[in-house]
Amino acid sequence: MHDSNKDEAEKSQVAPAFDEPLYVNRPVAVNKPGFLSRFDKIWDAHWFTNDGPMVQELEQALADYLGVKHCVLASNGTAAMGLLIDALELGGEVILPAFTFVSTAHLLTLRKVMPVFADICPNGHDLSVEHCRALITDRTSAIIATHIWGRPAQIQDLQALCDKAGIPLIFDAAHAFGARSGGQMLGRFGRAEVFSFHATKLFHTFEGGAVTTPDDSLADRLRKFRNFGFTEYDQVDCIGTNAKMSEVHAAMGLANLETIDEILAQTKNVYDAYDDGLRSIKGLELVGPRAKAETNHYYIPVLVDEAKFGMTRDELVARLHEQNVLVRRYFYPGTHQLAPYKTGEGHEHRLPATDQVSSRIVVFPGGASLTVPDVSRLCELLERMQSHNAP
Repeated sequence: MHDSNKDEAEKSQVAPAFDEPLYVNRPVAVNKPGFLSRFDKIWDAHWFTNDGPMVQELEQALADYLGVKHCVLASNGTAAMGLLIDALELGGEVILPAFTFVSTAHLLTLRKVMPVFADICPNGHDLSVEHCRALITDRTSAIIATHIWGRPAQIQDLQALCDKAGIPLIFDAAHAFGARSGGQMLGRFGRAEVFSFHATKLFHTFEGGAVTTPDDSLADRLRKFRNFGFTEYDQVDCIGTNAKMSEVHAAMGLANLETIDEILAQTKNVYDAYDDGLRSIKGLELVGPRAKAETNHYYIPVLVDEAKFGMTRDELVARLHEQNVLVRRYFYPGTHQLAPYKTGEGHEHRLPATDQVSSRIVVFPGGASLTVPDVSRLCELLERMQSHNAP
């Protein structure tokens, strides 16, 4: 008699393909001496927060690197986006993609602004300009587009649409540090762009974020809003909050910025290894950038074709997790399908491209903390899976 329990026990004893877990975008840590030397300065100065010299230095360094007039640091990316929403006094409705992180929709909803979810382009996965055009009403106060997968959105077309409607264009650039459009760094487009410097991002400050903008008045408002509305030691000119970045976080940012070219180069090596390794595997499609788009190569988004690969996206995720490859479904099932937004006024959504992509996309480990040999071993594992499961 076949002993299924014995089979399961033997299967559970098989060692995974990787001894150590491969994480999606494990935090980079390449310049410990640069961080520690700055930490010593912070310690000796006894200045740990409140717009200290490290924060001021990082703001200027990032503005120079990105080629933008103002960089306003914040405690995290969500706080940065909240500061911007408040500073622009957005109301009514704001159009944004459903295929993005849920925080932006939450920030709008908490401020009694209705998030209006637009579909994405089936190929690029960025915000659909045509759907945005159809969704604009006299209640629309802004469009917030995402530079998805570290690649630029359709900047010029979106800007023309917003100019015609008389509304500001904001970019969520959480994925996009170091990426370019037309040779110019992302961060200098639209009315403002918002970055996340969370530990899992290509460039990080342990935790942090920023708003970049060419607008003097907007930058001034953002700086007031992040510090309780203070303009002088005992003068408060407006309502604000506490969204300041600490000195130790800024020190990590300065250390990472010193080595950003090294980080970007290794990130591209990893991306290119995936590009080569996945070509021969039927049913797994690396989502590449549009022609002439200048990605930062940080994200490794792959579409799973069940008919060709022999298993669903979710089955592949489960199998890889067993092998210590901790791939992730991204933006699943789409913000419009999450409980707070699935029903109610203004939330009857038909977003076919978003639904299709979110059901098939899986993001693989990438970034400068991964090695090319790791990618080669992973692609060999995927090839074996495909050969055993394909019809």
